Amino acid sequence: MAGLATTFGSGAMTNSINDIPEAQCILAIGTNTTEAHPIIGMNVRQAVQHGTRLIVANPLEIELVKDADLWIQHRPGTDVVLLMGIMKIIVDEGLADEAFIDSRCENYAEFKESLKDYPLKLVEEITGAPGEKVAEAARMYATIKPAAILYTLGITQHTHGTDNVMALANLAMLTGNIGKPGSGVNPLRGQNNVQGACDVGALPNVYPGYQSVADEKMQKKFEDAWGVKLDPKPGKTLTDIIPAAHKGEIKAIYLMGENPSLSDPDGKHVREALNRLEFFVVQDIFLSETARFADVVLPACSFAEKEGTFTNTERRVQRVRKAIEPVGVSRPDWGITCEIARRMGAKGFDFKSPEAIMEEIARLTPSYGGINYTRLEKGGLQWPCPTQEHPGTAILHTGIFTRGKGKFIPLVYRPPAEMPDDEYPLVLTTHRSLFQFHTGTMTRKVKGLNIFKSEERVAMNPADAQSLDIADGEMVRVVSRRGDVTARALVTEKSPQGTVAMTFHFAESPTNELTNPAYDPVAKIPEFKISAVRVEKVKKAAASPAR
Repeated sequence: MAGLATTFGSGAMTNSINDIPEAQCILAIGTNTTEAHPIIGMNVRQAVQHGTRLIVANPLEIELVKDADLWIQHRPGTDVVLLMGIMKIIVDEGLADEAFIDSRCENYAEFKESLKDYPLKLVEEITGAPGEKVAEAARMYATIKPAAILYTLGITQHTHGTDNVMALANLAMLTGNIGKPGSGVNPLRGQNNVQGACDVGALPNVYPGYQSVADEKMQKKFEDAWGVKLDPKPGKTLTDIIPAAHKGEIKAIYLMGENPSLSDPDGKHVREALNRLEFFVVQDIFLSETARFADVVLPACSFAEKEGTFTNTERRVQRVRKAIEPVGVSRPDWGITCEIARRMGAKGFDFKSPEAIMEEIARLTPSYGGINYTRLEKGGLQWPCPTQEHPGTAILHTGIFTRGKGKFIPLVYRPPAEMPDDEYPLVLTTHRSLFQFHTGTMTRKVKGLNIFKSEERVAMNPADAQSLDIADGEMVRVVSRRGDVTARALVTEKSPQGTVAMTFHFAESPTNELTNPAYDPVAKIPEFKISAVRVEKVKKAAASPAR
C-alpha cells in the first residue's frame, strides 16, 4: 500500500477484476494466482485462451507457468534488480511512452539516470535469470498494450517490499500502462476484507479514508465528529506491538480475528510475548491457537451470522447478509465492541445496526460518501464514490493521478536481511495452497479440504534432496536460527535448487517458527519470503533390544 501511495497517491488496485480480460499482456509477478486467488486465476487463464500474452516472474514453478508465454525464474528477493533491468532495456530501446511521461509524471530524469546501475550482465548475475528472457519480457510488456500487472505477497513480504511495489509502479508509468482499461498495477489482497479494514482506519497512522492522524485539519474533523480529544501521533503496527509486548512496554492486547502464534514470524518469540502480557483478550469465531493464551475469549460471529459489508481487492463494497442466527452466545464484532465501549463510559457507540455505522463511514470518509445500504441492495460499488449520484470508479488515475502527477522513484537494490551460509545453506520461501486458507483456523475444520491437503510438505529440488539423501515422502527437519519444524518432504522440480517452499496452514508443522522477523522499514511487513534454513533427514528411532 505504501509503495503505490507514494507513486500514485492511492494504495489500492487500480483496475477491476472484470477488466483483466481487456489486457493484451499480463505480467504476473510474485503471485501464485491460481492457488491464492483462484477466481482471478481463472480470469487470467481465460484471457490467455483469447490471445492475451502472459509473463510469469516467480522463483517457483507455479501452475500459471503452464499458461505463460514467458517464465522468468529469478532468485527470491531479487525483484528490484529484475524490474530495474527490464526498465533499462525499455528506455535503451526507445520503448518508453514519452508522451505519457511528459504529461502525467514527474521525477523522470532522476529515475532514468538511476537505471545505468542495472546493466543486463549484472541483472543476470544477481537474479539468475537469462538476459534474453529479461529482454523479451521488457519488449513484450512495453509493446503489447494495454498491459496489466498483477502481484501479491511474493512482492510485498520482503524487507524491501515497498521498493518492489514502487518498481512496479515505475514500470507501469514508463510504458503508459495506467489509467486505461486492461492496464494498471493490481495488488491482489491476501484476505477477503483487508482492503475494507484499511479503508475504514484499521491502520496506525490514518483515520477512515486514509486521512492522516498527523494532519491538524483531519484531527479536528474527527474530534468534532466523535466528541473526544485525539492523539496526533501514529500508533504501532502489529510488527511493533509484539516486540513491545515482549519487552514489557505493552501490558494488554485486545486481538480480533488474528492468529499471530501461527501467522507471525518467529512463532516462539510471539508466544513468549503473549505470555508476558498482564491481560490478553481474543475475539474470534473459533478457539484458535492464539486464543488459548487469552485471559478472556469473546465469541464472535462468522460472516454467515451477521449483517455488514466487505470491501474486496478491487475496491468493491458489497453487502453481507445474515443467513443464520448467531450460534450459541456469539455476537457480531460491532456489537461486542460497542457494548464494551458503553460499559467503559464511552460516548458515540449507540449504533443500532451495521447500517447506522455505514452511514457514519459515508459521512466522514469522502471516498465512501455516496455508498449506503439502499444503493448496495442493487449491487456493489467501487470507491471512490463521493456522492449519491456517482456510479463508482472502476479504473483509478484515468486523467490525473490521485497525488496529481505520478512520481518516478529511483531505487537501489538491497539484498534480503538473511542470506544462506554454510550453516543454513538453503532459502525457505512461504506460499499458499488452494485447499487451505491462511493459518487453517477455519479450513482445517472442513473434512473435504483435508482430503486434498492434510499436512505440511517441504517442497525441495531433486538435486538438493539427493545431496541430503532425502527421498520423497520421508520426514525431514527444517531448521533456522529461530527454531525447527518437522514435516514430510516433497521432492519436486517446481522448487529451484537452493530453495525450499512451505505453506503455513498447519499447526502441527508451524512454518513460521522458522521465518525471519526482519521487516520492511516503511510498510512494516515481515520478510516471510526469505529465511536461511538447513534441512535434515529425520532418523528413525532405533528399535528396542529384544528381551
